[in-house]
Amino acid sequence: MRMSSMKMKNLLEQRFQNPDWNLSFDRERDVFRIEWKDTKQGIDISLPGVISKWEVKKDAALDELEEHIKEALRVMHEKQVLTGKEQYIFPVIRSASFPAETKDGRKLIYRDHTAETRIYYALDLGKSYRLIDESLLKSEGWTEERVKEVASFNVRSLSTDMKQDEVAGNTFYFIATNDGYDASRILNEVLLEQMKARVAGELAIAVPHHDVCIFADIKNEAGYDILAQMTMQFFAEGRIPITSLSFLYEDQKLEPIFILAKNKKRED
Repeated sequence: MRMSSMKMKNLLEQRFQNPDWNLSFDRERDVFRIEWKDTKQGIDISLPGVISKWEVKKDAALDELEEHIKEALRVMHEKQVLTGKEQYIFPVIRSASFPAETKDGRKLIYRDHTAETRIYYALDLGKSYRLIDESLLKSEGWTEERVKEVASFNVRSLSTDMKQDEVAGNTFYFIATNDGYDASRILNEVLLEQMKARVAGELAIAVPHHDVCIFADIKNEAGYDILAQMTMQFFAEGRIPITSLSFLYEDQKLEPIFILAKNKKRED
């Protein structure tokens, strides 16, 4: 069966029947929207992307979408608090182009990380999380610094179990626990120093999407090419892509590899 936008709209309407929600379809934008009647907060679903996934996974794709959307709507409608939930506050890595505010105008708390990445802050809610915004801070009298300190402490509590692979004389380590904070491991300064001491060559790090953090022990020129190809593939496949660039970790700083490579060629 060939799936059209209208057919997909009808399938979604069946799955998201709720007396507290409004359902609408923007034919020009090909977007299906679900929103709470009382607050008008909601979620837009781009139908071409959903159809593409349905063509591969059929109803399993819609099952995943339904679970994700319903959880997001539930979280959106609940009043969240930070006090008493300090252990559930974590940093999350996003691309530098990630929005600085929500669609309803709430300014998100973030700080710059590299030229390619930013650090946002999330309150973990179990199956999902809420990015922390200024209004949530003000409602509880918290400061941005307090959020950042708590999140920085908590990221060190995350598992650092890794899978290891050897390619062309280079060693690659992968953290992919699917806990929502895999890329956040790049903010664990203790872990970075431990990996720096562990490698025999140069330490490179990549966070192509939010569900993976790659450490690479680069021992030869082929290692840079392999890491670049690997990072690009992960970036293209990730649900929340971050950056296709990799970084070298030197003197407790992250520098994009392509910049250092150019510098080294000039030095040679």
